[in-house]
Parts: sequence; C-alpha cells; structure tokens
Amino acid sequence: MPTQTPRLMLLDTASLYFRAYFGVPDSITAPDGTPVNAVRGLLDFISRLVGEYRPTHLACCWDNDWRPAWRVELLPTYKAHRVVAERATAPDVEEVPDPLEAQVPVILDVLEAFGIAVVGADGYEADDVIGTLATSSTMPVDVVTGDRDLFQLVDDAREVRVLYVARGVGKHERVTEEVVRQKYGVEARQYADFATLRGDPSDGLPGVPGVGEKTAASLLAKWGDMAGLLAAAEDPSSELAPGPRRKVKDAWDYLAVAPTVVKVACDIDLGAPDLALPLTPDDPDRLVELCRRWGLDSPAGRLVETLTALRS
Repeated sequence: MPTQTPRLMLLDTASLYFRAYFGVPDSITAPDGTPVNAVRGLLDFISRLVGEYRPTHLACCWDNDWRPAWRVELLPTYKAHRVVAERATAPDVEEVPDPLEAQVPVILDVLEAFGIAVVGADGYEADDVIGTLATSSTMPVDVVTGDRDLFQLVDDAREVRVLYVARGVGKHERVTEEVVRQKYGVEARQYADFATLRGDPSDGLPGVPGVGEKTAASLLAKWGDMAGLLAAAEDPSSELAPGPRRKVKDAWDYLAVAPTVVKVACDIDLGAPDLALPLTPDDPDRLVELCRRWGLDSPAGRLVETLTALRS
C-alpha cells in the first residue's frame, strides 16, 4: 500500500455548514420530515475536499464561542449585529435559522460516528483553533473557509494555504502568498492590519473612515505594519502625508484595540487531539443507525467510499 504524504486539512466547520444550509434545497429531509440539507451538504463537501486533496489528517474546527467576551470587551461592535440574545455566563446567542440550529447536533453525532476530530476551545472561535493548529503543524496545511480573515495564516514557506470557498466548494480558490499579494497589494502577514484599516461590516469592524483597500495597502507598503503606521502618525517628522495622518489619529482608539481583535489566536492550549483521518468509520453501527434515522445513506456512503479510496 503506497504511503500518503502527510497533509493536514482544517475545516472552518460553521462556514461550511452555513454554506450547505443555504446552498442545498430545504426539501432534503429525513424520513420524519426534518430538514437535513446542512448535514448532507457538509458530508458531501468533506467527501469532495478529501477526495481532491487526500489529507492524512483532518479537523472540523468548532466555534465554542463565536463572539468571545475578550474580543467584545476590546471592540463592542464586534459581530454585534448578529446577536439575538446576550448572556452573562455563556456565549451570546447568534442569529441562526431554526432549521439549521436543529441540524448542528446531528452533524456532531455523524462526525463522531465517523471518528472525524471536532476541535474547539472555550472562549475562542474556530478561527483561533485553526490558527493554533496551522501554526503548530509540522506538515502542509489546507485551511478550508469562506472567511477572508484567515488569509493572515497563509505562509508559503510552511506550506499553509487557504482553500477559499466563498464562490462555492466546487469553485474554491487556492490562496497562496502570491494570490493575497495580487488581490490586495499586501503580504499575507499584513492581512490582519489591512482588514483592520479597511474594515469589515460583516464582523462589525468599522475600519478607518476614508481609508479603503488601496489606501490601506499603500500605508502598509510604506510602514510595514500597524505599529509602524501608528508610530509614523505620532512622529511629526515622518513622511506620512497630512490626510492619512489625520485619519489615523482620528481613529486612534479603534486602531489601538482592533488589531488584537482581528488577529487570529495561534497559541491556544488544545491538548493533543488525534487528527488522523479515519479510513473507516469509527463506530459503523452508530453510523448505520444515524443514517437510517436521518436519511443520510447516500452522503455517508459517498464519504465512506472516499475514505476507503485513500488506502489505494
């Protein structure tokens, strides 16, 4: 049996199951009529990605806290528009369609039956789990996400790339350092500061008023990173032009905290999860039971075939 080249695939799981929910018709239901479009779509996404890239290791990275309190404390607008209810002793409640929310426990059950690792950390988002696993990996890494923020992890030297699924899993883009450079005019390591300056309404990041992508890129090209830019703004003898200097100074309070919010945490204590991709289901009897209950024979069967093919 040929030996596979070690490769780690990290899934931004919520990004994928949201995409599956909105992309697969809700007429896809279990025998009792319960929608299972997100479950079926996610399984097919995993089959497709595993079949194409043949990873030896895989983690479904999880949002134990989709809006961590430490980020909100720094920047109260962070994801605020997506909050349904605030809770003092638990993560805030995110706006999620009821039919999707009901499928999340099924997704977890099916992944467990397959033996596919689900990795999360209390007080952190899936992005942070991905950042930690990608940074500590000793093998090439494929990060699967529809979130541009994870472009900050791209590192050609360490063979970390993003499979960007914003246009669909079937039309995903392989994002390397050159792709980030061509798209945005910045280095991948500058992407977090670039996003901070430009802003991102989907995450509640206001950005610096009057600073768009081109200006943000030119400022980082000149000053390197946010620390260099802020130092230039404070130094009256620097070559920072009056217009950008005023904009940076006017947004000083925001720029003092936002980079920490935008930067992916890469040093979480995750223990030592077993990320080896199973070539056969870990609990086949449980998987058969779940497939019967939720009408998942076809997508589960396709994933079993994909995993089995990795042995050849």
